[in-house]
Amino acid sequence: MAFDATLEMVNGIAKITLTGELDASVANTFREKIEEASNQQAKRLVLLMDGLEYMASAGLRALVFAKQKMGSGIDIFIVGAQPEVVEPIQQTGFHYSVIMLDTYDAAQIENL
Repeated sequence: MAFDATLEMVNGIAKITLTGELDASVANTFREKIEEASNQQAKRLVLLMDGLEYMASAGLRALVFAKQKMGSGIDIFIVGAQPEVVEPIQQTGFHYSVIMLDTYDAAQIENL
């Protein structure tokens, strides 16, 4: 499945929906969406990953980039990630730097 990343800004919350396979050939597309969210001064970054089937190490590097680009005061939520995507995030310990949710929890995410 081809990779796609779409950004939606709602009340200061950047929601990036990721679908397909995130590897080195498309990681720059994801990084561009992160930069766009940062430029719009998002207060939260929500990565909707239920449609993401695979994430290579380049995808992990893009997640690290997101944390650096958004800054330490911005929470990053990873929502609905498949087990094949969660595993490398946990293996690297990056799950300690983000908030992992099985489903979108408006009470937790939108409580600015």
